[in-house]
Amino acid sequence: MKHFRRLALYGTLTMLVSTGALAKARPDAVDAAARAAMADTGARGLAIATIDGGKVRTVRTWGARNANGDPLTPDTVMYGASLTKAVFGYFVTQLAAEKRLDLDRPIATMLPKPLPDYGNLDAYGNWGDLAGDDRWRAITPRMVLNHATGFANFAYLEPDEKLRIHFTPGTRYAYSGEGISLLQFGIERGLGLDVEAELQCRFFGPLGMTRTSLIWQPGFAPNIADGWDEQGKAEPHDERSRVRAAGSMDTTIHDLSLMAAAMVRGYGLPARWRAAYVKGTLPITTRQQFPTLLPDARPAERPNASAALGVLAFTGSQGPGWLKGGHNDTTANTLVCLERGRRCVLILSNDVRAERAFPALVRAALGETGVPYRWEYPGLPSY
Repeated sequence: MKHFRRLALYGTLTMLVSTGALAKARPDAVDAAARAAMADTGARGLAIATIDGGKVRTVRTWGARNANGDPLTPDTVMYGASLTKAVFGYFVTQLAAEKRLDLDRPIATMLPKPLPDYGNLDAYGNWGDLAGDDRWRAITPRMVLNHATGFANFAYLEPDEKLRIHFTPGTRYAYSGEGISLLQFGIERGLGLDVEAELQCRFFGPLGMTRTSLIWQPGFAPNIADGWDEQGKAEPHDERSRVRAAGSMDTTIHDLSLMAAAMVRGYGLPARWRAAYVKGTLPITTRQQFPTLLPDARPAERPNASAALGVLAFTGSQGPGWLKGGHNDTTANTLVCLERGRRCVLILSNDVRAERAFPALVRAALGETGVPYRWEYPGLPSY
């Protein structure tokens, strides 16, 4: 039965796209797609915002925020996961525009002492593990935001849980949260800036994002989203006690839609730096994103995509676009933006099973985009 529901969902959306009915996001089409997606995947909670002309047009939620059945609302605090990286990349781009840092100057030059001399710091990374491999000296902010440091995603995934560099930094793509932590360390220890305070001052406060933070706030507790894993088991919301630019953001669909709209219209950035944020500069050569450190694929198996400054750049039938996903065992998020018309769809779910419906949901909101789903989500059914 699930198979037939999936066929109906994707078939209906394909027909609508082929007739041009979804050239602009229609609330009724997105609502129908969301309800079909939840029925098909079993996902318990879903939130979708659409942006057109750089302005938020719709914010909708469906389902529950916890096992008690309390409703998921636009002000429910949800886990942003790796969408944090897109916001952090935008912030770093702003620092570059202000000449506070140079995207192509090594992070090592920002620090008062050699990186391995800091040892292993729980709040940042196992920098002491890099002693004896001087390639850390070459890593730049651009390499970090391009995911080209040579690190594994996280050191704890290494067989011995030690941080190491697997290839010459800057030469290829391999997704890495450790790299993001290195740049955060350089900004906080080298430039003396507090990332959370800077994000609040530059973006969250001015944009009215009152329920967004990279560290847990007690005021979030009355309306938080718990999550559901792949087996449909409910898990409590994780109260993150440290600011992690790689992925500690709590937010709401209302709040993050304001940030997404600001990013697509270039809020706080000169035009050339806004263009630099989404300009792909490092081609993607692997067949899929995860697991990281995969070998190069044949050219025909590579996505039409490249790494930009914290997001992924692609080109489709509607021209250039960019995206960022966010995922953990109970979270599925995506942000897809098209430069033409400054249009985006933001999807947050507190149920990882919703991820299977992302291609259909994005298509319902934006039409055919060219998002490299086979690279981003290789385990998804046909779409």
